[in-house]
Amino acid sequence: MARTRSMLTAAALVAVSVGGATALAAPASAATTASVTPQSVCGSNYKTVNSAPVGSRGTVYLTYNAYNGNNCVVTVRTTTGTAVDMSAYLYVPDTDQGDGDYGRYTSYAGPIYAYGKGHCVDWGGSIGNVSVYVTGSNCAALKEQRVTVTR
Repeated sequence: MARTRSMLTAAALVAVSVGGATALAAPASAATTASVTPQSVCGSNYKTVNSAPVGSRGTVYLTYNAYNGNNCVVTVRTTTGTAVDMSAYLYVPDTDQGDGDYGRYTSYAGPIYAYGKGHCVDWGGSIGNVSVYVTGSNCAALKEQRVTVTR
């Protein structure tokens, strides 16, 4: 299990760091307007439970659906424009389940889904050369760890 987590995390970091064409999941569709919200991408039953700025370029959102116990992660640009390298990832260490999306998008990357009810989650994303990683998130009283990297 720990090895799979390390491999998934490493794959996400390599894809984000190298900027290669590595795909961790099926590509997300790119919206053409700046009115993209986490709920418009993940679904109306998903409520934002956490977020992290990706520099001044946008925000990565962690959402949760209380009806089915799923989390969803989406990285949304502040303004749409020419397609740039973007990513979104989600990993649930307790269940060893996770997913990621990497590609060139005009407005958002994701959505990425994983069952997370009662579990801590690791999530993050990138826009261009700025990446954000949050580990140990949404674990009640435990403190999450955040890392922002600019390449």
